Amino acid sequence: MAPVEKVSISLSSELATSVRDAVDTGRYGSASEVVREALREWKQREPLRRLEVERLQKAWQEGIESGASRALDIEEIKRTAQARLHDDNPK
Repeated sequence: MAPVEKVSISLSSELATSVRDAVDTGRYGSASEVVREALREWKQREPLRRLEVERLQKAWQEGIESGASRALDIEEIKRTAQARLHDDNPK
């Protein structure tokens, strides 16, 4: 087992209640177990979150570089969509 370091944290009343409920209902043996699991899950998701931020930043930059926006005609959009639908689904 890895060395254990004791850390003090502050939680909102709502989070503290959730932690106590998780322990009181027997899902976890202690508040520390609840926090450790939450941190393990956060650690697993964090790289994915960073990738998503990078993807959004890239899309944002591509949008800026694509030039000025222009007004769109909703009827033309509908006609184009209908044409694509019929082209993809021949009878």
